[in-house]
Amino acid sequence: MPDPRTPLISGNWKMNLDHFEALRTLQKLAWLVPKDVLSKVDVSLHPPFTDLRTLQTSIEVDRMEFLLGAQHCHHETKGAFTGEVSPVFLAKLDVKLVICGHSERRELFGETDEMVNAKVKAIFAHGMTPIMCVGETLAEREAGETEAKVLGQVVAGLQGLKKEQVAAMVIAYEPIWAIGTGKNATAQDAQSVCASIRAAVAASFGAEAGASVRIQYGGSVKAGTVAELMAQPDVDGALVGGASLDPDEFAQIIAIAAEH
Repeated sequence: MPDPRTPLISGNWKMNLDHFEALRTLQKLAWLVPKDVLSKVDVSLHPPFTDLRTLQTSIEVDRMEFLLGAQHCHHETKGAFTGEVSPVFLAKLDVKLVICGHSERRELFGETDEMVNAKVKAIFAHGMTPIMCVGETLAEREAGETEAKVLGQVVAGLQGLKKEQVAAMVIAYEPIWAIGTGKNATAQDAQSVCASIRAAVAASFGAEAGASVRIQYGGSVKAGTVAELMAQPDVDGALVGGASLDPDEFAQIIAIAAEH
């Protein structure tokens, strides 16, 4: 399992890269990122489902230090859920981290807080770590409702979890208005929301869980913005979308994060 004290940079490749393209991206990234950098930062890669086996094999055979991740899963282990993927299947592929509640899943596919909570529990039940995403829309931000929306999602998503589970998981603050738009929350805005998330976790699950939970920022993260974000005391990493598709850019982001 990832060390909660180590920064975590996650590359969400979304619905991009077939398995040949994903393999080339992985191999170039492995060449660009020295092992001494990976000793200071955890890096998870979240390709489409069809790429997972290819990346798993390459990571294992070449003894790469990247963590294999998935973008989504169903909360049930099996059944009549056409098009869905069981957490059991992911665990068998040595997936370490699974994104759940990403804004695109919430906004485009109607995932509710209750569904996200069920997925968080399922991910833990099968030995993987959830990256639970939370964030507000532009309208909610402009109405001054950021904290209410985000903390509401945090509380709902963590319902029924044990303190030890919360301490070991990842929460990604990804303002919806910043995803794929080129817009970024300022580092100070990101710090403010991430600090509120940590305080909410501590209030519900204790100081140890609040200190240990890793909180990422996501939303048009690039090499030019990651240093200021990572310098914030409550930002423990980044969930990177478009920039993670470019190995050169992503390698820079990883290297910068390793120094913070």
